[in-house]
Amino acid sequence: MGEAQRDQLTWRSNVQEEEYRAKVDIYKYIFGFVEMAVVKCAIELGIADTIESHGRPMTLLELSSALVCAPPTLYRIMRFLVNRRIFKEIRNDAVQGSEACNLYAQTALSRLLVRSGESSMAAFVLMESSPPMLAPWHGLSARTKAEGADSSAPFEAANGKDVWSYAAANPAHSQLINEAMACNARFTVAAMVDGCLDVFDGISTVVDVGGGNGTALQMLVKACPRIRGINFDLPHVVSVALESDGVENVGGDMFDSVPKADAAFLMWVLHDWSDDECIQILKRCREAIPEEKGKVIIVESVIENNEQKLKEEELKLKDVGLFLDMVMMAHTDRGKERTLEEWVYVLGQAGFTRHNVRPVNAVSSVIEAFPA
Repeated sequence: MGEAQRDQLTWRSNVQEEEYRAKVDIYKYIFGFVEMAVVKCAIELGIADTIESHGRPMTLLELSSALVCAPPTLYRIMRFLVNRRIFKEIRNDAVQGSEACNLYAQTALSRLLVRSGESSMAAFVLMESSPPMLAPWHGLSARTKAEGADSSAPFEAANGKDVWSYAAANPAHSQLINEAMACNARFTVAAMVDGCLDVFDGISTVVDVGGGNGTALQMLVKACPRIRGINFDLPHVVSVALESDGVENVGGDMFDSVPKADAAFLMWVLHDWSDDECIQILKRCREAIPEEKGKVIIVESVIENNEQKLKEEELKLKDVGLFLDMVMMAHTDRGKERTLEEWVYVLGQAGFTRHNVRPVNAVSSVIEAFPA
């Protein structure tokens, strides 16, 4: 057999393998919603909470009794979740061969679903899987076709109001958003404290612009007790914000003005807005900080276009960033995740002459921007 024939056979083999994988992978997209739906079910049932409070792995009968669930149905849910490595199943050596006596145990992933846990992401799952947040996805293709036309964004088309007006009119949904953002804050601020706390060196006051219920600022003030914090958000948001020493809750509109401070902190805020709106917000922040020592600290995804530069874990983080970009398309009018070049553009247009990008062990990076 000649070299050309071997190459032809190899090519055919690769094509056949690719076609086989495609026929399997397509079902991941057909049933892609199932993972979210079953994880939401697990949170609502309190499966992770129950195992955690029990203090040790539980049998199916123990778990079904505690949850007041039918064992056969719960077994199928747990089988799915174990297969996704969300929980793990342990053979009970005391009774060999009895499926009902196998034990269900927590994993690092399932502990993120414990609603009362310090590192819980349960509220984030519940927010993104709530009816108001799911409905806009059905309008994504219409949004794409109407790009540039005078039409409503998917969220507004589905819910009658933009996401912020809807939250203001629906306190329960507003609370869900605040709890979800607090989940992300606990993850991200902890990574900042571990990886780049020095960005707050020389700073005595920080205004958290769009700070939600104040979780992020509380964590920062705890890590840097010398800092006085101002939690700044819309009045209906700060009216139910956390009260704590060293943090003042202030209501207002970031498009009009921002309270004075040494540094303005914006985490997962600017990705909700268009370039022009980001520039306006950043200009208000620039006005709020001192020219000489002031800075803006932005915590957002920075999408890397050159995948050859990325390590495996960085590729996974980019994947999450691209997921977030689709969320912005579905849930906001003109929000988006940005590349470094796009961040440089909005910062420059807002009057920031220098910047640093600090990667941390999180989905987001830390961008320091300086007015001089």
